[in-house]
Amino acid sequence: MRQAAKDAVDRYGTSASATPLLFGETPLHHELEAEIARFIGTEAAIVFAGGHATNVATVGHLFGPEDLVVHDAWIHDSTVRGCILSGARRRSFPHNDWAALDRILTGARASHRRALVVIEGAYSQDGDIPDLPRFIEVKKRHGAMLMIDEAHSIGVLGRTGRGVGEHYGTDPADVDLWMGTLSKALGSLGGYIAARRPIIEYLKFTAPLHIFSTGISPANAAAALEALRVVQDEPERVARVQELAEFFRAGARARGLDVGVSRLSAVIPVITGDWEKTMALSNSLLERGVNVMPIGYPAVPRDQCRLRFFINADHSEADLEHSLDLLV
Repeated sequence: MRQAAKDAVDRYGTSASATPLLFGETPLHHELEAEIARFIGTEAAIVFAGGHATNVATVGHLFGPEDLVVHDAWIHDSTVRGCILSGARRRSFPHNDWAALDRILTGARASHRRALVVIEGAYSQDGDIPDLPRFIEVKKRHGAMLMIDEAHSIGVLGRTGRGVGEHYGTDPADVDLWMGTLSKALGSLGGYIAARRPIIEYLKFTAPLHIFSTGISPANAAAALEALRVVQDEPERVARVQELAEFFRAGARARGLDVGVSRLSAVIPVITGDWEKTMALSNSLLERGVNVMPIGYPAVPRDQCRLRFFINADHSEADLEHSLDLLV
C-alpha cells in the first residue's frame, strides 16, 4: 500500500486538484470505484472525500420532506446529520430491534413517498452486528429501501472480508445502499456508496459533495485500491483478525471486564461507566505502551463511558493478554 501510494504521487501529484466532474480524477479513481463495486457485488460505486461526509451527503441528497428515514437508535452521527439535512421525517427504533422497525413502518410507511431504513454492519461504539436477514425481510414487506453503514464491517466480517452481507450470505441486490469507509480496515481515506448504476449516476451528477468538493488524493486512491487487492489475495488476514478479536473478547470476559454486546467484529469496548475513571485508565495504559482511546458522551450515554479497543491482524495473543492484564 505504501509503495502504491508513492507511485501515485510520482505519477499524478499530491492532489486530485479539482472536483471530480472538473477533471479532479485520475485513472486510479475510476479503478477504485470499479473495484469497490466488484468487491461488494453491485453494479457501480462512487467514492467521496470522507466517511462522515458520505452519509451526510447521500441521505441528505436522496431523501426529502415527503420521505421517512428510520434508523437504529445506535446509528452513527453522520446518518443523523444526513437526516436533518434531508428534511425527511426521522424515527429511531431500539437497537437491533427489527420487530420495532416493523411496527414503525406499519404505522408510518403509507403516508410517506419513500422510506429508508439505516443500520450498521458493525456498530462503531459497541461492536455488535445486526440480524441482517430479518431487516431485509422487513424492508421488503414495506417497500422500503435499506442502507448499511459498513465503516467497521468491511474488510473484517465475512470469509473474505466483504462485510456483513457476506457473513450472512446475503444477495447484494437485497440492500439498496452499501456504504463504507476507506479509512479503517482499508487504511486510506474517504467513503463510498455501492448500489445500482442509476443511483450512482444520479449521485455523481447531482450530489453537492461530489460536484463541489475535491475528491480523495491520488495516493489515497492508490492505497485503497491496493488494500482491496490485498484483502482478496490474502484472506488469511481476515481470518486472523476475527480469531484475535474473539480471543480478546473471551479474555476480557474471563477477567470480569464488561465488553457489552460486542460480537464477531474487531471493535471491543470495555465499559467503565465514569468519564474521569475512563480518562485516567486511558492515560495510565498509554504510559505503559497500550494505546486505547476513551469514549464518552455524546458518542455514548454518560453512564456508559468506555475504552474502545480495535483489534488488528498485526497484534499477537501476547499483546492482547498483556493489555488485558494491565487494564485489570
